Amino acid sequence: MAPVFDAGLELRAAGDGTRRLRGSFPYRKRAVMDAGGNGRRPKKEEFAPRAFSYAVEDADRDVHLLIGHSFDKPLASRKAGTLLLSDTSAALNFEAILTPEILRSTWAQDFIAAFEAGLIGGISPGFRVAPPEVVAKPEETTEENPAEGKALIRTIFAAILFELSMVTRPAYHDTEADLRHFNPAPDVPPAAYLNALRRWRA
Repeated sequence: MAPVFDAGLELRAAGDGTRRLRGSFPYRKRAVMDAGGNGRRPKKEEFAPRAFSYAVEDADRDVHLLIGHSFDKPLASRKAGTLLLSDTSAALNFEAILTPEILRSTWAQDFIAAFEAGLIGGISPGFRVAPPEVVAKPEETTEENPAEGKALIRTIFAAILFELSMVTRPAYHDTEADLRHFNPAPDVPPAAYLNALRRWRA
């Protein structure tokens, strides 16, 4: 099950024929991955501050902005110079420049219509947890404070970011973002990251 956050998304027209989309993905906000029940404990997930710093600080690493995690529906990318990322201890922020060429695509027109109708719920990053061979402690699982509940809390400290997607339903309520583990596109070699993928297991 994918988590979801609420983020402030802003779409505005620019004087050069482009449209600018801004948003943020907050750190230290918990998403419910599994509500539990039938003998299972609830599971929640959060990202530590600057968990995406590996990709953000590597200027040569491409990151895409997509619709619904589909590489067939791109809106912007770092390599194209149309996706700008900035990282703080509070959130991963982005600004996407939607060019006139992209705005003429059917998927961009559908996205804008859904956004203006209030149907776009947030941002969902496609990522993999960094492999332990590279990062000593990429993640940890702890017990929730008993005063808050009895969930297992998974905290991710280092994640490899591949893409950000616009989604209809957010999971992390302060970022309007839906988190999911990354499923590589055909042009992304999976072999180097096989040991990096981490998922909740029953």
